[in-house]
Amino acid sequence: MKIRLLALVILLFGAVAGYFDWSGWLPFRLGLDLQGGTHLVYKADTSQLGGQTDINEAMAGVRDVIERRVNLFGVAEPVVQTENVGGERRLIVELAGVFDIKEAIKAIGETPYLEFRELARGPDGKILATSTAAASDFVATKLTGRYLKRAALSFEQTIGSPEISLEFNDEGAKLFEEITERNVESPVAIFLDGAPISIPTVREKISGGKAQITGQFTQTEAKQLVRRFNAGALPVPITLLSQQSVGASLGMEELLKSLRAAIYGALAVALFMMFWYRLPGIISISALGVYAALTLLLFKLIPVTLSSAGIAGFILSVGMAVDANILIFERMKEELRGGRFLDMAMSEGFRRAWTSIRDSNVSSLITSVILYWFGTSIVRGFALTLGLGILVSMFTAITASRYFLRALPHTGSGRFTRLIFGAGLSK
Repeated sequence: MKIRLLALVILLFGAVAGYFDWSGWLPFRLGLDLQGGTHLVYKADTSQLGGQTDINEAMAGVRDVIERRVNLFGVAEPVVQTENVGGERRLIVELAGVFDIKEAIKAIGETPYLEFRELARGPDGKILATSTAAASDFVATKLTGRYLKRAALSFEQTIGSPEISLEFNDEGAKLFEEITERNVESPVAIFLDGAPISIPTVREKISGGKAQITGQFTQTEAKQLVRRFNAGALPVPITLLSQQSVGASLGMEELLKSLRAAIYGALAVALFMMFWYRLPGIISISALGVYAALTLLLFKLIPVTLSSAGIAGFILSVGMAVDANILIFERMKEELRGGRFLDMAMSEGFRRAWTSIRDSNVSSLITSVILYWFGTSIVRGFALTLGLGILVSMFTAITASRYFLRALPHTGSGRFTRLIFGAGLSK
């Protein structure tokens, strides 16, 4: 009685999840290729960089920072690319479902460009300017926001004015030490977006890669700067060149074709399961329905952006869910051929199939994690839907199918057993 009650609860839970899937509550988030969005083009200023290697690394850093800002959890699937047009480095950003240009630019944010400058020196190495009044007297150093590890808000001990503490990575710490060593008793200017915000005088060489920014800003402005720095300081400054709204690259007709293909494939699998496994096949279809409802509800709640790649990952996980049921049923048939009663065959079938299901799903999960960690935004969307689908399928294949099967009336009759499994079962 308890098993049948649990089976009913799982079935009702799947039905409720299915209701929320198809209702208008919390709609699915579609990718740029399915619903369109905003296309932005930025120009990167690489004039202060030296060789091609430095430029390539800086552009890769820009791409990573922008993608991290608009895709913090890896589910928004922005398309962020770099390109070289006539020697000019550009950044292409596409945001799905964002048709308001101002909203799109706000989503990217005004990522600050932080740099340290020193007074210009002559061929003999002596400082040319004696005044720090003009920003033009300062020249750029190699130390920029690309070497920033973290930023934090602090307060000056005497009057309590807000300060920004900076901590650089190992390479940045080395550059900062070199800059302070050659500028002892001379000013080093801190520029933000091309404007000087602090021009302190260096008293001694500073090791450890830590610095403080003091300036005429309020506590609110300092907090905002800290957030922007920690979100990612750009290796090079960028300026917006063009902006436009774009339509879906696949279109509704192509989307419907893909959905029809998925439905036809699911029906073919369902017919095979019913023909070959009979009643357990019908039960596996019920468990598969619970799986699909729960997975789609997760996609809504996270939320996951469903692009064509994400849908492909979900469909692939459906196939893995069916495969798990096939392993279980075949193990059960082996036990029945060996003369075990139906109850014992069910228990042994699930127990013996579990190790194969576990190993195959764990290996697939490892692959999904690697794709998510190292892949681009679209590949990460595929990996995310596949990984979530695998986790849910392990629950439905092992738990839902087990309770559904055990909720059936059991009997030791061979005729009843053959009625359940049909083809392929004979001693």
